Amino acid sequence: MSVYDKYQPVIGLEVHAQLLTKTKAFSWEASEYGAMPNTNISVVTLAHPGTLPKANKRAVDFSLKMGLACGCEITRYSFFDRKNYFYPDLPKGYQITQDKTPLCKGGSVRIKLKDGSDKIIQLNRIHMEEDSGKSMHLVEEVDTLVDLNRAGTPLIEIVSEPDIRNSDEAYAYLTEIKKLVEYLDVCDGNMEEGSLRCDANVSVMLKGATEYGKKVELKNMNSFRNVQRAIEHEIKRQIDIIEAGGTFTSETRTFDAGTGESKGMRTKEDLNDYRYFPEPDLQPIVISDEWLNAVKAEMPALPSELFDKFTKQYGLPEYDAFVLTDEKGMALYFDEICKHTKNYKAASNWMMGPIKSYLNELTLDISQFSVKPIQIAELIDLVDSGKVGISMTKDKVFPEIIKNPAQTALSVAEKLNLIQQSDTGALQGFVDEVLAKYPEKVAEYKGGKKGLIGMFMGEVMKLSGGKADPKVTTELLKKKLD
Repeated sequence: MSVYDKYQPVIGLEVHAQLLTKTKAFSWEASEYGAMPNTNISVVTLAHPGTLPKANKRAVDFSLKMGLACGCEITRYSFFDRKNYFYPDLPKGYQITQDKTPLCKGGSVRIKLKDGSDKIIQLNRIHMEEDSGKSMHLVEEVDTLVDLNRAGTPLIEIVSEPDIRNSDEAYAYLTEIKKLVEYLDVCDGNMEEGSLRCDANVSVMLKGATEYGKKVELKNMNSFRNVQRAIEHEIKRQIDIIEAGGTFTSETRTFDAGTGESKGMRTKEDLNDYRYFPEPDLQPIVISDEWLNAVKAEMPALPSELFDKFTKQYGLPEYDAFVLTDEKGMALYFDEICKHTKNYKAASNWMMGPIKSYLNELTLDISQFSVKPIQIAELIDLVDSGKVGISMTKDKVFPEIIKNPAQTALSVAEKLNLIQQSDTGALQGFVDEVLAKYPEKVAEYKGGKKGLIGMFMGEVMKLSGGKADPKVTTELLKKKLD
């Protein structure tokens, strides 16, 4: 047994999600990514004397949506706090956040483990706050530049309980969080642009122990894979220190994706004294029944709900349902196909096969796909009705519809002369011709080589120009041979 197997990692994640509002959390300037540095700032964001912030109602709506999606208890009376600390990209010298009264308490997120089982990760809270600016460190430059465009951007912070036990679970949890915010349209989930960011709190303890070990916070991880790598590195680092008889401090460390290692940033005291106090310039948020019901009415179908629908109502394998619900657009497109066909498995195969391959090849999103769901249902019907074989439908009809989406599947098949021949009279002629051509193979078939039926079928297909109905042809061949 490895020395590392003696220990149980304990992990909690803090996920910050930038909300997709048009303006900032407490002021009127645009909240957008990619603008010229220091152009989306105002006197409110900079906290000039005499200015007053005003809460963005849409940001509250989005926060409530995430809380409802996670089954949180909604705080009906909450207020904002000032979190005071100095940092170059924090223009006010404090951050408006929620300390004592988070908008959403408790809740949970269900994740899918590698063995196919489910695990519930409990949440501590989801609270609202504003983002800071951004420090820019240019290559080979000694100076640090500050862009305050991001300052004041509305955030929710999703804080898990320390229920995660390894890096794979952390990855699965982040995947579900990303999926949820995208389904709700409250955040675009882009880690590379910083709209979804994650800090990890990692400790280790001996298996069977009841007291958690010393916690270390990891920052600056810009992808799910780097979160995994950082957690794995930190677990190993802590165990190596403990096994060598050493000690380490509770600190904040930054992860270097290039080296795969972390380094200390600052020591964390037993109690971080940020001098929280209620924000005096903002009124409390009072969530009425009317307000909450209006937000509930805007809630879309969630990934877990669609997963259950696809497996229970449509009878799909869990693997198919998991893949299809990975992206909101794909899930809704598939669901729309199913309004026009009862062959749900065929619809799933089209989504995970030809459609996904086409989109990946051209790096397109499903929203940019020119073919309508009803046309995919028509393609399925072409095959199910025996008019066109599956390979011809995928290789010939589907590409033609992509080029000209105004066409129907049947009109394309007719134009390309692909409609299968099911007239028994004509097909019988082809069958007789093939069997007459290969008398020795007929004898072998009758001697027990039943696999030769495929060879006979191929010859009939050649004679018919690929248009012989496979089902009818097989029946005619067996009847003649047997």
